[in-house]
Amino acid sequence: MQKKGKFILFTVDEFDTWLEETKFSRKVTLIQNHHTMLPAYAQFKGTNHFPLLEGMERYHVVERGFAEIAQNLTTFPDGTVAVCRSLEKIPAGIKGANQSGVCIEHLGNFDEGGDTMTDEHRQVIVRVNALLCREFLLTPSTDSIVYHHWYDLNTGTRTNGTGNTKSCPGTVFFGGNSVEAAIAGFIPQITEAWKSLAPVFPAPVIRQIEVTATGRLNVRAGAGTSFPVLKQLHQGVLAQVYEEAGGWCRIHPSEQQWVSSRYVQTAA
Repeated sequence: MQKKGKFILFTVDEFDTWLEETKFSRKVTLIQNHHTMLPAYAQFKGTNHFPLLEGMERYHVVERGFAEIAQNLTTFPDGTVAVCRSLEKIPAGIKGANQSGVCIEHLGNFDEGGDTMTDEHRQVIVRVNALLCREFLLTPSTDSIVYHHWYDLNTGTRTNGTGNTKSCPGTVFFGGNSVEAAIAGFIPQITEAWKSLAPVFPAPVIRQIEVTATGRLNVRAGAGTSFPVLKQLHQGVLAQVYEEAGGWCRIHPSEQQWVSSRYVQTAA
């Protein structure tokens, strides 16, 4: 594992351990897959992971007006994966699919005539998707694992590739960027990897909530303001409630992570 500022670079085994050890409060139902297009393989030198991430963040902030880098995760041709934007934060990946999404950018250009994906890259892409399915209790399918190409850029509506769309994650990404190509060439590989992982049995969910607090909402180690703050959640983040007590909601299935009911509302 290597760190530079907020960026953390892992081998895929290290990422597996980090996911298991990190306790997330945000509800995730969609795993977004993107390609960067630029930078592409030609810009990757094998040791310049952090300069490339910093360059992407500068572009997203200066040119796109984002608060920080858009994606939660980035995969690289050498089989490594970087955490870029906290998984507790809503990404800026796909209009219409961000609130409960995790955004993964795969470094490279996977349109026809672009980069030929390395075996190491292919393996880390499959495994990262499978690990996220395990972490967030998702079954691999084209409902839980999505491509940018499937969403209209203007409306944010899922159109499965019609309308005003990008080619992202690439016209030859695991055989193509259509839903049919994902069903044939991508989802089965993720499913096979997912089935090999240790199962996680979810606790019963009482309801789903959305953070309404202006700014950030404290997540505390118990149901009351006397308990220490563990972390904070941004406005609009979705979470699941597993227990309620005295105006407080526990939002982790096994850990003591509580938020005040005053600053959340029931979400659809």
